[in-house]
Amino acid sequence: MSIEAPEPDHGRNPGPDSKDARTFGMLCHLLAFAGFIIPFGSIIGPLVMWLLKREDHPFVDDQGKEALNFNISMMIYFIVAAILAIIVIGIPVMIGLVIFWLVITIIAAIQANSGTAYRYPLNLRLIK
Repeated sequence: MSIEAPEPDHGRNPGPDSKDARTFGMLCHLLAFAGFIIPFGSIIGPLVMWLLKREDHPFVDDQGKEALNFNISMMIYFIVAAILAIIVIGIPVMIGLVIFWLVITIIAAIQANSGTAYRYPLNLRLIK
């Protein structure tokens, strides 16, 4: 019977080191809803949380970058859909993007709060 050491993760899925890390990781995702209150709040909210807590918790660093990349990606997709609204196809695409953004952001926040590093679909990895 042999016991094998687990493969090193190399930072791909850093686990939370405390309840605070999970809470701040969740807030990185939920602060995207600041976009309902202030312009570009969906980017500013996660950016502020990430900048404040990335040094303290590797999990927050990972989830903050993930949330920030996702919200920048969604902003790009929304701008393209707004341009396509000129030929009408962009309107249903914008509605679909908003619903997708709401659902996926809530799922990401729940996963981060449970301690799982969430990876968004359709995410452009702009910030490494």
